[in-house]
Amino acid sequence: MRWLIRLLVAILVLGAILALIGLVFLPRQVAVSRSIEIAAPPAVVWPLISDLRRFNDWSAWAAIDPDGTTYVFEGPETGVGQTMQWSSEHPNVGSGTQEVVAIDPGRSIDTRLDFGDMGNAEASLTVVSEGAGSEVVWGFETDLGMNPIARWFGLMFDSWVGNDYEAGLENLKALAEKKAAGTG
Repeated sequence: MRWLIRLLVAILVLGAILALIGLVFLPRQVAVSRSIEIAAPPAVVWPLISDLRRFNDWSAWAAIDPDGTTYVFEGPETGVGQTMQWSSEHPNVGSGTQEVVAIDPGRSIDTRLDFGDMGNAEASLTVVSEGAGSEVVWGFETDLGMNPIARWFGLMFDSWVGNDYEAGLENLKALAEKKAAGTG
C-alpha cells in the first residue's frame, strides 16, 4: 500500500513540474507560416483566396471529410464580414467559424478563427507579385493563454498546421496555374 501512495505522490510531483515548465518556459504565442511560389499573376490567385466560398476548392481540410462536413456561408460574398462555419464529426476537421476581419484588396486577407472550446486564432493570406507569378504566404497565430497543457501542444503546431498549410498551398498552386493557363 505504501508503494501506491509513493507512486501517486510521484505522479503528482511530475505533473506539477510539467505544468510549471509549461507555464514558465513554453511560449504562450504560437505562429505558423508557409509560403509558395505560383506561376500565375496575383490577379488570378486573389479571387481564390479572398472569397471564403472558394476556400474548399484548395483547402487541405476539405478533402479529409468531403461528405461528412457541412458548411454555412454568411455575410457578403467578398470583403470584411464574410463568414464560413463548418461542422464535422471527423476529429481532424471538427467544427468552427472563420470570419474575414480585414482585407487589403488584391494583397492580403485576415481572418479570425473560432474553434469553440479549443480556442481562437488569427490567420492571414498574402499574395505579392513575383516576376510573372505570385508568392502566397499563409500565416496562423494563436494565444495559448495560461493553459500549460495547451502550451505543450503548442510545440507541435508547426508540424500539425504547417503540413496542412503546405498541402493547401500546393492545391492552390495547381488550381491557380490551371486558371492562368486557361485550362481551369
